[in-house]
Amino acid sequence: MLDTATRRRRAALFVFMLVSGVGMASWVARTPAVRDTLGVSTGGMGVVLFGLSTGSMAGVLVSGPLVRRYGGRAVMWAGAAVLTAGLAVVAGGAAGSLAGGVFVGLALFGSGLGLAEVAVNIEGAAVERRIGRPVLPVLHGCFSLGTVVGALLGLALTAARFPVGAHLLAVAGLTAAATVWAVRAVPAGTGREAAPEPDAEPKDRLAALRVWRDGRLVLIGVIVLVMAFTEGAANDWLPLLMVDGHGVSATAGSLTYTAFAVAMTAGRFAGGPFLERFGRAAVVRTSAVVAAAGVALVVFSPSPLVAGAAVVLWGLGASLGFPVSISAAGDDPRGAAARVSAVATAGYLAFLVGPPSLGFLADHVGLRPTMGVVLALLVVAALLAPALRPRVRPAAPEPSPPAGPEAARLLDDGVGRP
Repeated sequence: MLDTATRRRRAALFVFMLVSGVGMASWVARTPAVRDTLGVSTGGMGVVLFGLSTGSMAGVLVSGPLVRRYGGRAVMWAGAAVLTAGLAVVAGGAAGSLAGGVFVGLALFGSGLGLAEVAVNIEGAAVERRIGRPVLPVLHGCFSLGTVVGALLGLALTAARFPVGAHLLAVAGLTAAATVWAVRAVPAGTGREAAPEPDAEPKDRLAALRVWRDGRLVLIGVIVLVMAFTEGAANDWLPLLMVDGHGVSATAGSLTYTAFAVAMTAGRFAGGPFLERFGRAAVVRTSAVVAAAGVALVVFSPSPLVAGAAVVLWGLGASLGFPVSISAAGDDPRGAAARVSAVATAGYLAFLVGPPSLGFLADHVGLRPTMGVVLALLVVAALLAPALRPRVRPAAPEPSPPAGPEAARLLDDGVGRP
């Protein structure tokens, strides 16, 4: 049975990811309104959106070293503060029709999200080791659930013509309150490593590169890259793929994406029992095959109805690859921060670079044939899935610390003191 502190720590991580997803989807849902408010062209809006991409990558790249130096909780505090400030700046920029303000706000929001993302994954992996049960799939499921909630709220407020600035400012306030509660429940020091000696500092700077000497981690990195690429392709191109590739209406394209997001959420929440029974390798191999079947039907089926239904397979199949790969990277508590950071960076690189590269290819061959790249990569992920097996038999769950009077008695006896 979980002790109170561990239960609250796990719930806090879930809440943190939930409100992060709400914040992200709230922005995405109001993007057309922001574009109209700013009065910029599609190309100009692309420049504004670049702030989110650059900020996210910057946050992810520095998060791992910061966690190793200061611990996950401190980095979560920083990420929460920056992403909340970013949402507030975006709200102000939108209200004032300032494209530069929205760009800066998105860069801050992306930086905060990237900072917090790696730290939260490291915390989640630590909770998994402690309780001996999967946590990361549900953790990422909370983010997916947040995106669904945020998208639906954004659609409702858009229909009601609610001012976009006031909407995003309210979400910033909600995010601030929820993340303050959540981060306070996270213990300090997770992922922190001893400070290096002065003469060892140059080696420490290479820690993020040294982890890639591990062949198993390289294979895990490829898997997470493929699965993130698969998810990112749907996030960025699925509505347009249905509209241009299958001739459906814009509304139907948006509803198709909503079905994908709901399938992602359901897959992440339902994945835990399957992971416990069949193991990571079998689950991710099956997930890759299911996702490949969904992508193949979307690409090759002449029927819009079949293609629309197939996105459920795409979403279910893509749902577990990223969190399960992160979990595998964090198996060993020694150096977990560096390994989780490296694998998460590979995933975010796929999120940020993959969709634009698909767009470039689609300009030459069309969007439906371009998705054949995703299909081929999923075959690679299925073949590499055995790399997710633990090297050794999983250790028993860490014992929970005593609580209440028993803890006080043990401390009085000197037990548990450093």
